[in-house]
Amino acid sequence: MADKKADLAGPGIGNYEDLEKVLPNDYNSLLSPADTQRAITAAKNSIEEGLCRELNLIRVEVPLIVDVESGVNDYLDRDGSRTPIGFHISNDYDKHPVDAQVVQAATKWKRMALKQFGMKPGEGLYTDMRAVRKDYFLDHDHSAYVDQWDWELVITPEQRTLAYLTQVVEKLWKVLRGAEAHVQKLFPQLKTDKYPNLPEKLTFIHAEDLLAKFPDLPRKQRETAILQECPAVFIYGIGWTLQDGYPHELRAADYDDWVTETKSKDGKPMHGLNGDILVWNSVTKRRHELSSMGVRVTAETLRKQLELTNQLDFLKMPYHQAILKNEIPLSIGGGIGQSRTYMYLLNKAHLGECSVTVWPKILKDICAKKRIYVLE
Repeated sequence: MADKKADLAGPGIGNYEDLEKVLPNDYNSLLSPADTQRAITAAKNSIEEGLCRELNLIRVEVPLIVDVESGVNDYLDRDGSRTPIGFHISNDYDKHPVDAQVVQAATKWKRMALKQFGMKPGEGLYTDMRAVRKDYFLDHDHSAYVDQWDWELVITPEQRTLAYLTQVVEKLWKVLRGAEAHVQKLFPQLKTDKYPNLPEKLTFIHAEDLLAKFPDLPRKQRETAILQECPAVFIYGIGWTLQDGYPHELRAADYDDWVTETKSKDGKPMHGLNGDILVWNSVTKRRHELSSMGVRVTAETLRKQLELTNQLDFLKMPYHQAILKNEIPLSIGGGIGQSRTYMYLLNKAHLGECSVTVWPKILKDICAKKRIYVLE
């Protein structure tokens, strides 16, 4: 059994010996490389149209680089282990320089953008986000290049509830299932008994209840265990410290709200207005995360979460000041991994069959032995 503390930051495998065991030995892609690209385009269009229709979103441009001093770059796992790529723009012979970072995600930028684009409650935006996360271990579903549909929706104070979060998640699920049906209509070979479709319904479970169900297992193994029973789940409450003394997973302190107290269906006190969508991947026989999302922090919960994580110094940054001064809207938002989703919908064994990035030679050699051909 893996150590619970070591299991907190990131869902990757960690070494290529284990990765070689994970990748299937009987794999044959159901689509040619060219048809894969056609199917990706079809899935992308279906999902983007679905997001706009179901959540009343518009597409907006998104930055690839941001000013370091803005505070809008994603801190990811809150422990500082994953740092962004930074560079100095000397500009005008260093008279008016800018220190910039490549974004790790547009999570915080989107909330600022809601104000920029004049969004009202019930209105929102999505982005075709590209990012670089240099500190990931490069395995079958993690790369240094990240593509996401990052979306954000303005809400009212009354909508900051688990019930509303659940409604939004169900709409996202409808979009994903619609995209699956669309690509299977265009490419019937994708519909096969070997790889079951997404189930009609998601199973919703709180991280605290999941721990109670599998108390001795670390987080990744708990997720794997529940997905053996329910092939698609949404896990509430990621970030708050659970009964065993560990959060389900580390979550940054300045976007999702993971401290607000809620109640389970049977009345037990819980915490957190966020969560993840995970599915069982029948190709890799592993847990497969598609989306992370949540109701965003208020001035009160931002301060509390930064206090719990010893990061109160963040409050001086413009993004955090805007929340403290109630200058940007209350919102709910998240990210849906694009290549992760294509990988699942098209029954692919490796992320590199759906996106072009860099991979080490050892990984490409392992894949080639198993008839998995990554794009270059």
